Formats: sequence, structure tokens, C-alpha cells
Amino acid sequence: SEMGLGKSIQSIAWLGLHPELKPALVICPASLKLNWAKEIEMTLYDKKVFIINGRQGYTLPKDVDIFIINYDILPNKFINVEGSKKKKEISYSGWVDYIIDAGVKVTIMDEAHLTKSSTALRTKACMKLSKKTDHVIGLTGTPIVNRPIEIYNAIKMIQPSLFVSGWAFKKRYCNAHFNGFGWDFNGASNTEELHNILTSTIMLRHLKKDVLQDLPDKIYSYVPMQIKDKDEYEDAERDFIQWLRNKGLNKKADKAERAEVITKLNGLKQLAAEKKLETVVEWIRNFINSDGKLVVFAVHKKIIDKLMKEFKGQAVKIDGSVRQSDRQKAVDKFQNDKNIKLFVGNIQAAGVGITLTAASSVAFIELDWVVGNHIQAEDRCHRIGQKNSVNIYYLL
Repeated sequence: SEMGLGKSIQSIAWLGLHPELKPALVICPASLKLNWAKEIEMTLYDKKVFIINGRQGYTLPKDVDIFIINYDILPNKFINVEGSKKKKEISYSGWVDYIIDAGVKVTIMDEAHLTKSSTALRTKACMKLSKKTDHVIGLTGTPIVNRPIEIYNAIKMIQPSLFVSGWAFKKRYCNAHFNGFGWDFNGASNTEELHNILTSTIMLRHLKKDVLQDLPDKIYSYVPMQIKDKDEYEDAERDFIQWLRNKGLNKKADKAERAEVITKLNGLKQLAAEKKLETVVEWIRNFINSDGKLVVFAVHKKIIDKLMKEFKGQAVKIDGSVRQSDRQKAVDKFQNDKNIKLFVGNIQAAGVGITLTAASSVAFIELDWVVGNHIQAEDRCHRIGQKNSVNIYYLL
């Protein structure tokens, strides 16, 4: 299903219908772990959720209903595990073995297209897990990003019996041919047949256009983001003036003492934005790789500049530094150039007077002081000419 049409809530509801299938496992990008925990706790409030973090092994708790882990750490190998004094390989070689030993009955792979590469460690880890799991559910807005070969691993994990021979699949649907150097599986053939087989067996496909009449004009999602160096943030929150002095910012500290509350709030807002930026960048990258164009609003120039650097060649921006004569050029590029996936705007500078209907999704990574400014910014996408319901994400 496309983003915002309830893939995660449908899979959570399925878990609710099958309480006997515990524990379950959710594998997702790191930036979505907290959001999965939030969604589960809001829906299945009696379930015990445990988020697996870190690169070092530790004993997984008992009586957990749903484990959550990210693709990045799933394939990790452990040398030294909590409670083991000698640095040597132990009976659990990594998270996959821990999870198998926990007796997981259901594996949910969010953004399942991330398993398209057969050589990627995360794919090998997911393959190993799927063989030991009775039920496998794959969630993605883009099951095939470019070519049919990309869906084969997901099919093999979800229902191995659907295409018993990988070679036969490649010949029939990937236009397998010898190119003079080796076998090429990057083509496409008999695609309508493949579509019909998938939709009549394992694939439930929802597009926004199919359910548009049932959707509200705006759909709001509040997505929790993990911040780095949380201790530093808490130091700043506990004693902001001392934190400034510790950073060598004595002039700012002197000024802050004269208007401490408002300066502290501004400082904490910017610090929170900086500390969550790594997670935000991963969330944005996942979004534009699978769901198309996105409008992002921020406040501070430093944050906007970092996003432009991360998404160089894919993004345009409007903030106070962009001349009025160049602002329409940025809008036109976003509206008309398929390679420009991201619009980055300052809430005030880009929040009024422009049309960004090439996207039907907006994300806020910083908050303005005035609620009305958010609504104005949201409406850059929600304008005449927008045929879609607009998804609005607050990355908090």
C-alpha cells in the first residue's frame, strides 16, 4: 500500500486477531522503531513491546509479545556478550540466533523492498529468520522499485512454494539473457502475468487513488524520533545557562540570564532538531526512495543547510537566503523535475504564497511558535489542483 493507507495498522490488527502467535517480530528502518512501538501500544495496549537496540548482545527478556529491531543491526555478529568475560565466539552468533531462540512465530518486514539485494547482509539475515518463522508479512509502498527481480526475495520469504525455481522466475519475468559477459536478470517480461499471480495469491495492493473518496483532506501523523546524545540534551534542559558556559558561550549565557525562559526554549528547540537530524535524514531518505516527492519544513538555517547537503541534487529550498527572483524557479523545479524529490522550506519564508501540489506529503521537523503558520505551510500542498489527500507528518 502507498504511504498513509494503514499498512502498519493492518498488520498490528492481524496480530491482535492472533494472540496465540507470540512473540512476533517487526523489522524496520531505525527511524521507524519508536513509531512502531507507539502504534502497537496505542492499538494493542495490553501487549509487551521490547525494542532491540545496540550492536552488543544482551539477554532478551521473557514474556515479550512483540520485538522490534532495525535492519541495520539485525545481521550483527557478536564477539563478546554481556556476562561473557572471554572474547570468543559464543553459542549465539548474533541477533538472528537470539530471535530464533526466542521462538518468534510472526515476522513483519516493514519497507520490505529493502531486501531486494540478495548479497546484502540484511537480506541474508531476513532469509534465515523467515525459514524459522511460521508467518511472514511484508509491507511496502513499492514492492518493485525498478525491475521484477527486486521482488523475488520477498516472495521467497513470504511463500517459498509460489515460485519454486529462482532460475525459472528469472527466465519468465526478468527477461534473463546472456549479454556476452554473463547472465543479465535486470529486464522485465510477462509482467501482467506476474501481477495477476501476485494479486491472486500473496499481494494485497492499495493505491491512494482507489480509496480517495474515503480519505479526509488531511491525515496527520505524529512520528517520534530518537535523538543522539540524549544526556547532553538533558544537561541543557536541566541547567541551560551552565550548559552554555560549559560550551564556552559566556556572552550567550550572560544574555540568556536576562531572558532565560524564551532563550532556553529557543536553544532547546534547535538542540533537539540537531540531535534528531540523523534519524530525520534516514526517515526522509526512506520516504523519497519509496513514496515519491516530499515537502519538508524547518525553522533554523543550519538545519535547512544540512538537509540540502544530505540530499544534494535531489532537493530545492526556500528560506530567507533565497532571493525573491529565485523562489519561483525552486518551486517550478520541484513541480516539474522528476529528479527533484525534496522541497525544503523555512516555515515562514516558504509557508505562504507558493504551490507545491507535486507532493501530497508534508513533514515538519521543527515547530513554529504560531500554530496558524503550520496550517499555512500544510496548505502549500493542499491547494486547488491537488487530487490527493495530503499526509502531514510531525517528526517530533
